[in-house]
Amino acid sequence: MRSQDSSRRLIARRSWAVAAVALVILSGTVALAQMVPQLSGNENPMESQQADPLPKWVTDDVRKMRNYPDQPPVIPHSIEGYQLSVNTNRCLSCHKRELTEGSGAPMISVTHYMTREGQMLADVSPRRYFCTACHVPQADTDPLVPNTFKDMSEMGVRPAGSEQ
Repeated sequence: MRSQDSSRRLIARRSWAVAAVALVILSGTVALAQMVPQLSGNENPMESQQADPLPKWVTDDVRKMRNYPDQPPVIPHSIEGYQLSVNTNRCLSCHKRELTEGSGAPMISVTHYMTREGQMLADVSPRRYFCTACHVPQADTDPLVPNTFKDMSEMGVRPAGSEQ
């Protein structure tokens, strides 16, 4: 009798433990869902709404400062009408190594001529061929969420070896 009684208590404890864990997960999920702000869209998704006008592209041809090392640079000109397909890449008509002298455009990085293993290729690597997978035109818009990013130099960090 005692063994049956203790096994029932054990099952009851486990049931309560499972229920408590499920309750914690459910309440945490609900709390997290309430913290995520709505970035865009209709309040009522079943209702039609006028679309916002498309943003104006920044087309001043001024190279923008990057926010962190190895950040892909943004495209400082319009790419409207550019064809990027398996057979054609209009970006390479100006930015390919052999064509930069005539176009005045910056050359694409030498890393775009490498395989994953670091072996140099004679032409652009197929994995780097579709430029807009990493590089995007800059639009003149407000950010969707506030940005509190600070560069290291703004935080008082000085380069190694600099005098104080």
